[in-house]
Amino acid sequence: MKRRHFIGLAGLTGAAAALPGVAFGYPSVDLTAADDVEPLELSDSEWRERLSNAEYRVLRESDTEKAFSSPLDDETRDGEFRCAACDLVLFKSAMKYDSGTGWPSFFRHVEGHLLSELDFSMVWPRAEYHCARCGGHQGHIFDDGPEPTGLRWCNNGTALRFVAA
Repeated sequence: MKRRHFIGLAGLTGAAAALPGVAFGYPSVDLTAADDVEPLELSDSEWRERLSNAEYRVLRESDTEKAFSSPLDDETRDGEFRCAACDLVLFKSAMKYDSGTGWPSFFRHVEGHLLSELDFSMVWPRAEYHCARCGGHQGHIFDDGPEPTGLRWCNNGTALRFVAA
């Protein structure tokens, strides 16, 4: 268990006791890597050489870019959204929609190309997701998306690279 999970769990237990009847809801998404996705493991110095400073902060340190700062939020062409660290296809343009949040958002992902875990960094639990190949942090999953899934995969544009069809 990561330290932030342990600390968050302790804080969550206290908050739950102090706020009876409050629902601690987050999308429960069970993701597993596809058999053909081979892990890419690099040293910290190799990641620093490969990524820009902004990409490193988001992908390796789980930072979040400012809302409305990514041109990919407005991207509407046909194509693929790939992990900026390892080039694995994570989303197709047909899976994207305008959530109005200021981050590229998707209602579906490429199966087997994302993994998830609980994130307690904001105290309240959130479903974080990352690239199944390199482990790069992409964003968080929320249950306020459109049909047919009802999910919003809220992605950092910095963590993606768009390849037009």
